[in-house]
Amino acid sequence: MPILPAPALRCSAIIAVRNGAATVERCLDGLAQQTVAPDTFEIIVVDDGSTDDTIARAAAWQRDHAHGPMQIVRQARAGLGAARNRGAQVAQAPILLFADAGCAPAPVWVETLAGAFADERVVGAKGAFRTEQAGLVPRFVQAEYEDRYDHMRRLEQIDFIDNYSAAYRRAVFLANDGFDVDFAACDDQEFSFRLAEKGYRMVFVPAAVVTHLHDTSLREYAQRKFAQGFWKAPLTRLHPERMVQDTHTPQVLKLQIVLASLLVALLPLALLAVVAPPFDWLWLAVIALVVLFLASAAPFLAKLARRSGSLAAFGSGMVAARALALGSGYLAGTIHFAGILPGARQPFIPGWKRLVKRGLDILGALFGLALAIPLVALAAIAIKLDSPGPIFYWQVRVGENGRPFRIVKLRSMVVDAEKRLEALVDLHKLAAEPAFKIADDPRVTRVGRFLRRTSLDEMPQFYNVLRGDMSLVGPRPEEERVVRLYTDHHRKRLAVKPGLTGPMQVSGRGDLPFADRLQLELEYIEHYSLSRDLAILLRTVPVLVQGKGAR
Repeated sequence: MPILPAPALRCSAIIAVRNGAATVERCLDGLAQQTVAPDTFEIIVVDDGSTDDTIARAAAWQRDHAHGPMQIVRQARAGLGAARNRGAQVAQAPILLFADAGCAPAPVWVETLAGAFADERVVGAKGAFRTEQAGLVPRFVQAEYEDRYDHMRRLEQIDFIDNYSAAYRRAVFLANDGFDVDFAACDDQEFSFRLAEKGYRMVFVPAAVVTHLHDTSLREYAQRKFAQGFWKAPLTRLHPERMVQDTHTPQVLKLQIVLASLLVALLPLALLAVVAPPFDWLWLAVIALVVLFLASAAPFLAKLARRSGSLAAFGSGMVAARALALGSGYLAGTIHFAGILPGARQPFIPGWKRLVKRGLDILGALFGLALAIPLVALAAIAIKLDSPGPIFYWQVRVGENGRPFRIVKLRSMVVDAEKRLEALVDLHKLAAEPAFKIADDPRVTRVGRFLRRTSLDEMPQFYNVLRGDMSLVGPRPEEERVVRLYTDHHRKRLAVKPGLTGPMQVSGRGDLPFADRLQLELEYIEHYSLSRDLAILLRTVPVLVQGKGAR
């Protein structure tokens, strides 16, 4: 009989562990019971300098079980993030699966989590927790997670992946240097934020469940939340756009942290009313804050009540403890990391500069729209007289962090321009240089040529700037079909909002090859300054007058 070749490994399940002798076998037992064939995935246990018998137990389990490929890797203590990175480096499969050593993967875990990558656009996936513990604290923790899962189920893609049940394409993981080992906590969030910054698609897979041993006491829970808050401080400075919103953190939680902080600050002052009656009014403020806090927690407490009344009653105190622990941790982290950040990386546009830039965008957009209205009205008449079709042209473009938005321009082409494109450009040949400009494009109308030469066709984009889809200055907004061809290096240009004008527009416009344009845009992003924005705006005016490079 001919010898059949061994099946190719589909994925690598990486278990990073330190002093996990009590749980590592439970995790490995879960991996041994998967619904997929054991020779289609490998198990990699990476020990991070354990001082107990974790390695001995993992080795004994390997001897006693006839599983597929498995390796045990040892390293000196460097942190679990470094251990996961080491596992990714030695992995042999194209898909990396991560689970905590304290988790027991459900039988369909590998199948469902790896199955998300059947969609070639997906580079990351997140699974879910469950617990079998009966205590009030672990039940509260589970309800907390499920409250967030309810929100994430409604999203087509996410920007937040936890390590307890996670998966990534190995090529993308390594190209982005894996987890940041300078983060002692929240390194999983930081990595997923970094991928989201490049517009990569990540998804939630609720069926990829791992059974976990949650916190069992209020102290344990509060310590974990404090650590999360502490490391959230540098995390949000490094990724200031996530300070506003991410797909995992409820917005109401941020409100509760603010309310709890105000209560802590106000309560000592209110106690002065005992000896100083003029401070009696402070008790009204305290009562108002308590009422607002309970009102903000009411929807979640109602969910707890549907599970049990005792859990809802217990949960009100846990919600308060959560807000206080996260808030105090964030304050401690802000003080500790004042003026510095862990590691060498810095945000492209720091938080205060983002606020100033947005303020300038709003003022500039309002001024631009006021200026554009009479010009657009005249252009609309010319467009209608020149060719049949609508005045405005709407198209989906890719914005900051890969978010799609509808850009608006004055129509400068014939109505069926999109259908004619395939006859003019072979999009499959754009992989090396994912951008195109067609010289003497036959689809452009007579009026359209004038609009393009003077850039009047782009004046309606002040509306996109006002909405926040675009900025006055930034990289050129690109089409979805072109962004799909981007390499990881190309995706760096998605870290900021696209601009109405930018380094490309003042340095050659359509005459620039893609490599030169990319270099200009990446230099703009990596060395961003408000003064450079102002300089580009000033340089834009003569460029528009000359019409050089417009197509």
